Amino acid sequence: MDFLNNIFVFPLAKLPFFLMALIIAFTVHEFAHAYFANKFGDPTAKLLGRVTLNPTVHFDFIGMLLLLLAGFGWARPVPVNRENFSNPRLMGIIVSAAGPISNLLLGILGTLIYAALHHFGVMNSLWSGDPSKLAEAISSFFYYFNLMNFFLFLFNLIPLPPLDGYRIIEDLAPRSMLGRLQQFERWALFIFLLILFIPALKQFTITPLYNAAYSMYLGLFNLVSG
Repeated sequence: MDFLNNIFVFPLAKLPFFLMALIIAFTVHEFAHAYFANKFGDPTAKLLGRVTLNPTVHFDFIGMLLLLLAGFGWARPVPVNRENFSNPRLMGIIVSAAGPISNLLLGILGTLIYAALHHFGVMNSLWSGDPSKLAEAISSFFYYFNLMNFFLFLFNLIPLPPLDGYRIIEDLAPRSMLGRLQQFERWALFIFLLILFIPALKQFTITPLYNAAYSMYLGLFNLVSG
């Protein structure tokens, strides 16, 4: 058991809450991409059954495993054909931004609910109960749910392929730069592997995002619960 605790980024005892939070966050993120792409005239995701909140169609085992082991991962990307949009650039930006924004909204909603439970004394009542396992379960779930959604919001805005931030930059960039950007894409996997296996790079990139996500969560929680 200690061996497993050392492998996983998150405590093994908290793993069920982390997985529940992550499944919801990834599912809504990918659904948002598929929903807006379909709304704007691209049926690619719909034809593949991706305009759904069924988590099984968005699940990627390798991406989930890496998130547990390394601190970042992915769901199954939603295929988007921008040529089907009447305004490819503008609609492409909206479709790309829909995923991170959905995580931001989930983080805000989850934090507001958890802060309200504290503000109205619900959590205090649960903690004083015997046993207080329900309070611990609720606290663990909302901690990971809120933190991971704020983290995914920030992480996906990084301008590296295949993240949403890169797709937004790609749609904003002049046509003359598209060739250079596409050449850069071949290095994306290499860059992520460096971040994954070099602790200093991970400390420089992923850790600040976690800290920023935690600050967003804690700041909003204190503002509402106080």
